[in-house]
Amino acid sequence: MATTDPGTTTIEQDVDTIVVGGGQAGLSVGHHLARLGQDFVILDAAERIGDAWRRRWDSLRLFTPNHVNGLDGMAFPGDPDTFPTKDEMADYLAAYADEFDLPVRSGVRVQAVSRGNDGRFVLATTAGQWRAADVVVAMGNYQQPRLPDFAADLGDDVVALHSSHYRRPDQLQPGPVLVVGAANSGIEIAMELVKSHEVVVAGDHPGHIPFDVEKPRNQWLVTLVLRGIYHRVLSVDTPIGRRARPKLLHQPAGLVRTTPAEVEAVGIERVGPVEGIQDGQPFLADGSRLEVANVVWATGYQSGLPRWIDLDVFDEVGDPRHDRGVSSDEPGLFFVGLHFQRSLSSGQVHGVGRDARFVAERVAARSASRRPRRAVPA
Repeated sequence: MATTDPGTTTIEQDVDTIVVGGGQAGLSVGHHLARLGQDFVILDAAERIGDAWRRRWDSLRLFTPNHVNGLDGMAFPGDPDTFPTKDEMADYLAAYADEFDLPVRSGVRVQAVSRGNDGRFVLATTAGQWRAADVVVAMGNYQQPRLPDFAADLGDDVVALHSSHYRRPDQLQPGPVLVVGAANSGIEIAMELVKSHEVVVAGDHPGHIPFDVEKPRNQWLVTLVLRGIYHRVLSVDTPIGRRARPKLLHQPAGLVRTTPAEVEAVGIERVGPVEGIQDGQPFLADGSRLEVANVVWATGYQSGLPRWIDLDVFDEVGDPRHDRGVSSDEPGLFFVGLHFQRSLSSGQVHGVGRDARFVAERVAARSASRRPRRAVPA
């Protein structure tokens, strides 16, 4: 696997295709580009492949079992019906890059993408300037932690952090915890914190999967949902998928591993959404004020792509305009890993391979079109 010292400064480098991001999306794109004989490099801001997973909270396990977690060309190791830890996922990605000798430049953060005067893309990075004919942005469109405007009004005596910065219970001080957000991350964190703290969860219930995903006898149902419904039915290729996509784009997923009854059984209190902060403490729509010592904002993410892609390729909410990952506005710009890029599985490990292959083939076609044609002998 090709890597670089992040302290190395490069004046300028030129390559046919640059893949931005070395997570599962970027590595999957890299696998297919290599298979097609393309000249490319993968730039990743993390020091090690898999660090995006390693930085999640310590007890996190994936919501998908091993038998669907492998990327194209390499199965995920271990018991196929086991749900792996976040560190096992990180180690798998590092092994995947090694297995296919993918050209990853770690510790290189892309700071801006623009179009040069010669028509090629120009990427400003922490390792100097790069130029490319094609760029694949291989990361989710929701990377930037989202906080409500009133989050800054919490009292100085309240320990507050976004779920992306939560690692373990000992980050919090003694006293009640308010988890703002009732989707999967919020509920899983609350279920861990209730062992050592009084916990209140604020937010509307997103629904839940009506069967136990961890029972071996239910794995056929898990496969049906992930490989069938998420991957093929809820897709831009089907009428039902096209109708559902606008709603599902910004709707939190239903609870996968925990039911409302289980949340109630361990003593977690459920309340409605937080409306604001008064005298340093959160209050609800009915005016009641919560007295808490800690707040975990499990309020999701917003698009961070427009902050560094200096091109007119985004809609009014900051999502790229595209057709199955092909930019609708900039020839040569592609995306992989977006939520519902082609189907509901696109932003998940088991669904990214199809999108990566589709985009890599289009990159290869553009590359072939740029090669000079040989003259036909008279």
